Amino acid sequence: MAENTSEVLAGAVVLAAAIGFVIYAGAASGLAGTSGTYPLKASFRAVDGITVGSDVRLAGVKVGTITSLALNPQTFMADATVAIREDIRLPDDSAILISSEGLLGGNYVELQPGGSADDLAPGGEIEDTQGSVSLVSLLMKFVGGGGKSDTSGDAAE
Repeated sequence: MAENTSEVLAGAVVLAAAIGFVIYAGAASGLAGTSGTYPLKASFRAVDGITVGSDVRLAGVKVGTITSLALNPQTFMADATVAIREDIRLPDDSAILISSEGLLGGNYVELQPGGSADDLAPGGEIEDTQGSVSLVSLLMKFVGGGGKSDTSGDAAE
């Protein structure tokens, strides 16, 4: 009888730990809901490296998350919705851009507040956007640009 009791207790502890990990993973990934937030919208040319649940930061501090990403078939732009903490009020001339944490780091969305006296209303749209920049395309431009500078002399020979 004592063996069965210890096995049941050990199983209960394992089950409680598993439930704790699931709750923690849901909260860390942004799936825990968006209470205490308000939505803002933005359209980007490219959202490489950004997914639903990605961080939205202001001055390096997380103030929200990406709640939806969808392709707009009329503009061929990526429409994003972000959930921002209610205590953060952004001027209506603020900018939103996709930034990189470094060469090997991931991407996140960065907010840059403007100087307007009027704030964005919940559900409003941030007009000033900058999409992600591909590191590979930048390197290709850099490498490709170096070889084109001396091709003009080949035609004279």
